[in-house]
Amino acid sequence: MADYTALVEAGNALVEMLRDNLTPEPLGNRELIALCSPHESENNQLTLYLYQIEEENPNMTSGYYQVDRDTQRIRPAQFALRYLVTAHSKAPVQLREADQHRIVGAAVQALRDNPVIPQKYLTGSMAEEGAQLRVMVEKTPMEQLLKIWNNTSKEYKLSFVVLLTGITIRSRRERRVSRVTDVAIDTNQTGGRT
Repeated sequence: MADYTALVEAGNALVEMLRDNLTPEPLGNRELIALCSPHESENNQLTLYLYQIEEENPNMTSGYYQVDRDTQRIRPAQFALRYLVTAHSKAPVQLREADQHRIVGAAVQALRDNPVIPQKYLTGSMAEEGAQLRVMVEKTPMEQLLKIWNNTSKEYKLSFVVLLTGITIRSRRERRVSRVTDVAIDTNQTGGRT
């Protein structure tokens, strides 16, 4: 089970997979793909912005499990992460839209070709766990995309949503349990028949 670092490890795995698949074409530099807000893209040409974290099946992960003979821990929680993936072209104005379409097309292709992020991209607690991070391009209404963009004065840029599942975060909350060490059985019957 992954630690609290699972969120950043999952995001980094997604970025590294896209870097390997989008460079050297259509992007010339791996560092042009980053985890950051699309509103503050700086020199990036593809940004991944974590905008929603949702617990999956909270009822299935309630309760405790046995860690060792005397210790129980709260079950790990499973999460789904939603990323806004946005293209930012540095091309001249007349070529900018076409360039953004190429970048988004390459990103969608890479994500569809890799529905499970390969293990080589996992690091830290996600690698130790052998996590299986599933990726899918999520159908998202345009209204929802515009809500994310309308919080700033920046103009809308070509974007889509990626759903990443399979992220677990273990709990640190434990409780000690004592085992039965003595059993007393009373063999005298009281209140029997007369």
